[in-house]
Amino acid sequence: MTTDLVLSIVMLAALALLAGAFVLWRRTGEVRNPALMVLLALIAVANVLIWTVPTSNGTTPLGEVQKGGEG
Repeated sequence: MTTDLVLSIVMLAALALLAGAFVLWRRTGEVRNPALMVLLALIAVANVLIWTVPTSNGTTPLGEVQKGGEG
């Protein structure tokens, strides 16, 4: 239950980072900080995917953690 909440918050944060990067870029014309914000959002999404995409045997790392199994 709490892991689902954490992953949801991470995805919301990634969306907020993307929106904030776009707004910052449009207002200031700056490139470096918005690019870093986009990079951080991509890293956050990649982390969520690592935990939720099934492996070749059909299990997810998150599912294994929630079952209490050792991979």
